[in-house]
Amino acid sequence: MTRFGAICSLLFFVMTSTWAQPTEPAELTLERIFQSPELSGTSLSQVKLSPAGDRVTFIQGRENDRALMDLWEYHIEDDISRILVRADDVMANEGELSAEEKARRERARIADLRGIVDYQWSSDGRFLLFPLGGNIFVLDLAETPSVVKQITSSDAFDTDPQISPDGRSVAFIRDQNLWVAEIETTNAQPLTQDGGGVIKNGMAEFIAQEEMGRDTGFWWSPNSDAIAFLRVDESPIEITQRYEVNADQIQMVEQRYPYAGTDNVTYQLGIVELDWDTTDPNETRWIDLGTETDIYIPRVMWLPSGESLSYQHQSRDQKMLKLVQYELETSQQTTLITETAESWINLHDDLHFLKDGSGLIWSSERTGYNHLYLYQFSSGQWRPLTQGPWAVDALAGVDEDLGLVYFTAAYPDPTQKQLYRTSLMTQSPEVVTQVSKRQGWHDIVMDRHTKVYVDRYSNVNQPPQLSLHRVDGERLAWLVANQLDQEHPYWPYHAQHRGGEFGVLVGPEAQQLHYRMITPPNFNPETQYPVFVHVYGGPTSRLATNQWSRRALIDQYMAQKGYIVFTLDNRGIVRQGKAFQDAAYQRLGQIEMVDQMVGVDWLRSQRFVDPDRIGIFGWSYGGYMALMAASQYPGEFAAAVAVAPVTDWRLYDTHYTERYMGMPDADQAVYDQGNVLSYADQISDPLLLIHGMADDNVLFTHSTMLMQLLQDQAIDFELMTYPGEKHAISGTGQRLHVYRTLTRFLDRHLKPASVEHQP
Repeated sequence: MTRFGAICSLLFFVMTSTWAQPTEPAELTLERIFQSPELSGTSLSQVKLSPAGDRVTFIQGRENDRALMDLWEYHIEDDISRILVRADDVMANEGELSAEEKARRERARIADLRGIVDYQWSSDGRFLLFPLGGNIFVLDLAETPSVVKQITSSDAFDTDPQISPDGRSVAFIRDQNLWVAEIETTNAQPLTQDGGGVIKNGMAEFIAQEEMGRDTGFWWSPNSDAIAFLRVDESPIEITQRYEVNADQIQMVEQRYPYAGTDNVTYQLGIVELDWDTTDPNETRWIDLGTETDIYIPRVMWLPSGESLSYQHQSRDQKMLKLVQYELETSQQTTLITETAESWINLHDDLHFLKDGSGLIWSSERTGYNHLYLYQFSSGQWRPLTQGPWAVDALAGVDEDLGLVYFTAAYPDPTQKQLYRTSLMTQSPEVVTQVSKRQGWHDIVMDRHTKVYVDRYSNVNQPPQLSLHRVDGERLAWLVANQLDQEHPYWPYHAQHRGGEFGVLVGPEAQQLHYRMITPPNFNPETQYPVFVHVYGGPTSRLATNQWSRRALIDQYMAQKGYIVFTLDNRGIVRQGKAFQDAAYQRLGQIEMVDQMVGVDWLRSQRFVDPDRIGIFGWSYGGYMALMAASQYPGEFAAAVAVAPVTDWRLYDTHYTERYMGMPDADQAVYDQGNVLSYADQISDPLLLIHGMADDNVLFTHSTMLMQLLQDQAIDFELMTYPGEKHAISGTGQRLHVYRTLTRFLDRHLKPASVEHQP
């Protein structure tokens, strides 16, 4: 009998492969996974459609150095991909990144990349703007041949460049102030002058970048005559002294880290009008944000006319979110939308103001699942555009002329992402039309005219492909076919590839728990195998999905080493409705492990699983889960590996932690129950702890506190630390070293010499 009685499998299907087999399959190694060229094939990022819809641009790593990024285009009419800008042709040596830029890249999870890591189009399609080495450049496509022009050149490190809608100017951040430069003359002037120290003008603060999904702090008006910006004051946040341990030195860093329950930054939202004909300081108009200063401003957006600005006002407890409209001429403010919840409000980017000014499109979880709504200003009425027991992921595009709305959704099940459309006039919101064709995962980039879209598609057997489509789904062209033929980097290894089996288990409260299981090559159901449980479990991300990733290559490696690889998505995670997610409210580290143990019990009931050789591994929130597994369920796991784990939520940041846990002072019991340190003295099984020694997200302190507690209790554990590494441990050699270390540890405890693996 399992822990929760009969656990039934509702769905069990096999993702089989029909690939032709090479004559001699090669052994997949960790070394090869982290070498160039990328095993997944051609890897493209920052995919964008030109304003005219005639070309697709992207950045791509070199074949012999996948971390060095260049700017490319695919020209639709010519059906040709070509390089537009080689990074080292513009700047042979980028030099040292500024501390702010390093932090930005760490937040964006691109700390390991070099070269052209970001770019944007001008609205007229003439310029492509990109930063490099702390300066700003534009590629002028109107010239024949196109030419790169340098816009800024100073000793300061210019960041976050944004081109004006009219294509004449570039705004950017220099020394914590907002600046603007003319493209034609390259003349530059500051728009703010009090930045520095605790004052940041136009910059996204730590919380915004890490937790709110906002990576900028300023926004051009549609008419290019003004810029809205946030002035952030970090002085309320106390200075934390922490150590970054590098290989050759220990650096004391004074960081204003907003620990849960402590003060946050304060905001001012201003609008500055541009005037190139004067040398006088630009005057800023400040918007009244109300008397309550302990708030968040997660989003700011201009309305299409440029006569009004909207901003989102989120309460400190994140149970209330208001969308506010500010009229420039009258300074009048109107609250358009108010969302409330007993747990928390999930932020999103699904806001589209209709061009005729009659209303807006917005997504809301007010019915229990995230769905799209049309809100009409005149009547104040809501009308659902989508409806049903499934969740909209994101608004992809709106064709106002034809009255069509495009969106991606976790439908027909949360292991997939598909593109759908509906009508602005629909009277049957439960009926939507699927546009994408293939089962798997579709990430969509649609052009601003809503005529074509780029589809980045993959599934567990197909590395990412990039294709161009009409909005009805018809494929116009392959940008990256990425076929697994004899020329593909993965070809020597794909004969041993296992797509995996997806299924659903039923938990103790009838919740559906989606899982994915990969069995070893030449799987024999009469043989008992060790199990590698790969867990994340946190509210923001799923693992049991039908898509390809480098993480999936690690799972393939473990399967080929003779492990059954198992991943289950527990309650608390997105894409299965708000009730499924809300189950984790003020129960972090508890409700997730109840669900994970449903999976473990099911595994133990399978004749091909060795019940005494189940190990668990996770990174970040997954590391937290691995520690909770080892401490709350001693004896259930033969080994646990935790990388960069949270151990005490009081040491994590305000916005993320308080969203799910409340305030530490008011909810002390909640924090104690979700604290690894509350249970750590129960750890009795082999544990490997891994952490970067310069982590500024999940601070190294999380692990040092656990180390001391275990040592105080004389509890054995193994440790690997990485000097100078941040949360992602992104150094090429270091990342390889992490996986070598954890696989050797798991082999030692799950595949001892006395147990012979039988393929």
